[in-house]
Amino acid sequence: MTEYFKVLSDSEYDQLKDAISLITIYIAGADGEIVEDETNWAKKIAKIRSYTLPESLKEFYLDVGVDFQDRIDNYMKTLSNMQTRNNTVSEKLTALNPILAKLPPKLGATLYGSLKTFAKHVAKASGGFLGFFAIGPAEAALLDLEMITPIVWVEEEEA
Repeated sequence: MTEYFKVLSDSEYDQLKDAISLITIYIAGADGEIVEDETNWAKKIAKIRSYTLPESLKEFYLDVGVDFQDRIDNYMKTLSNMQTRNNTVSEKLTALNPILAKLPPKLGATLYGSLKTFAKHVAKASGGFLGFFAIGPAEAALLDLEMITPIVWVEEEEA
């Protein structure tokens, strides 16, 4: 666990890491089918984020990458029914709200924004030209991740 997340228990941190896999199967499975291209793209995005995001999230995404595919595989095995999968994912993502609220506001807002953009990247993996860069209506309906309470942080200007 990174120093930025020390306010959380190991279990809470694990739930945050799990959110990336949950979002992947939630968005990728929006049309009823999860295809390997979508999960592979999500894995690449998580890896890229481990060196392109703000310092506070780089190590988090490194930690996510350690067992990312195992988590996805486990969820795909246990949540093969779309309705059950969506309900379970929604419940688990809703459970992130008190965890995100524990984080310093800037970090919480940064992570929240990261989860939303991650969802958008996963959605783009399966449509458009040659299978990339378009979001289908089923994915678009889920992109807001409505079960996660938005966290907003506004940097104060110096007087």
